[in-house]
Amino acid sequence: MDTRQLIIYRNFKYQHILDQMAQLLWGTREGREVPDPYVLANQLVELAANYGFEGNLWHCFLAFCLANHENAYSISCEIRGDQGGTLSRLARQDLAVMQELFRNDIRVLDKLMGGACVWGELAAYRPADSGSRIFNRRIRNRIIELSRALNAAEDIDAFQRETAEFYREFGVGKYGLNKAFRIEDDRHTASIEPVVNVEHVYLDDIVGYELQKKKLIDNTESFIEGRAANNVLLFGDAGTGKSSCIKAVLNEYYDRGLRIIEVYKHQFHALSSILEQVQDRNYRFIIYMDDLSFEESELEYKYLKAIIEGGLGRKPGNVLIYATSNRRHLIREKFSDKRELDDELHVNDTVQEKLSLVARFGVTIYFGSPDKKEFQNIVKVLAERHGINMDREELYQEANKWELTHGGLSGRTAAQFITYLLGKSGRKRGEE
Repeated sequence: MDTRQLIIYRNFKYQHILDQMAQLLWGTREGREVPDPYVLANQLVELAANYGFEGNLWHCFLAFCLANHENAYSISCEIRGDQGGTLSRLARQDLAVMQELFRNDIRVLDKLMGGACVWGELAAYRPADSGSRIFNRRIRNRIIELSRALNAAEDIDAFQRETAEFYREFGVGKYGLNKAFRIEDDRHTASIEPVVNVEHVYLDDIVGYELQKKKLIDNTESFIEGRAANNVLLFGDAGTGKSSCIKAVLNEYYDRGLRIIEVYKHQFHALSSILEQVQDRNYRFIIYMDDLSFEESELEYKYLKAIIEGGLGRKPGNVLIYATSNRRHLIREKFSDKRELDDELHVNDTVQEKLSLVARFGVTIYFGSPDKKEFQNIVKVLAERHGINMDREELYQEANKWELTHGGLSGRTAAQFITYLLGKSGRKRGEE
């Protein structure tokens, strides 16, 4: 067999490693010249360090190749499962090649290295820790589980069934293996790239604002369940948890197919391209716009209005826009604008032009600064969570002193105060 025989599964992310490992494994049986085994061993170890692989690194690598490869078959399985037909039969031929690669025992390669136990170690690799620089632990574990299931497959039918079921249950490619993304834009093309480290914040971590959280949860659950849902604007005072709520929603619901794409104001021209790239995928996407506001001279808001609602193109049903802002009306207004309006013939038209962007967000949620009592409650709850044993009155007194010089009453100020106390005690966040 030869990797050049592949039809559906071509151009893997690490195609060069796959090709050279195939040459190495099959070439040793046929007496051909083979690639350097030391170089390939190094490359597999480096991938293991990046992705958190353990066990048989060769099997993990092959499972990752299959899980990460977006093609006509894998995307079809993601949406509808294996439907049979020509596409399934062509994929079966490719998967037979991959199964043959699975069946090669990499430990035999130690003979090429003078009897060293390098490949024996790689067949039972144990990392120093179970972390991953790229994947969260759940995804890393799922790929390792896939590698073991594929290795145990008795025949090509079982091998294809395991692969197709992975796509159907877990997705494929970057959208299946990641939950958050950002845009890389060079003004000609816009590519959606994964965000490696997403903040692990959950809704229970945000103290107070129960009505606001419920409103956001209700809308999000309607969205991921395929029911009607609105675009959402979270507005209000700084440091009150608007952005944290959106991150928390992602962490709560990503295992049900929710994904988030962060878009900055200067990238609004790429929104049409982004929507085209995600509209046919079996996920629900939130386009996340943080700290959204516009100066009078900035015209990007008009483009955003058309994308949200009003352009000729229909926004995909699997996309919503969630935005945060410190401004209720998003577009900056000044008293001087009032004097200009006095000279304008159609004053109401101008006012409606400025308000129409907010109107396109069907749900608006207000986050106000806490009062003194609410602020103290946030401090108390955070102190208890982090195991800070301090007299209650002293805690409140120190918190009050802190907020006077560090941004006023807000959840952010309370969290920064707790971090200050942890630092004074020589501890880190999360330590007991």
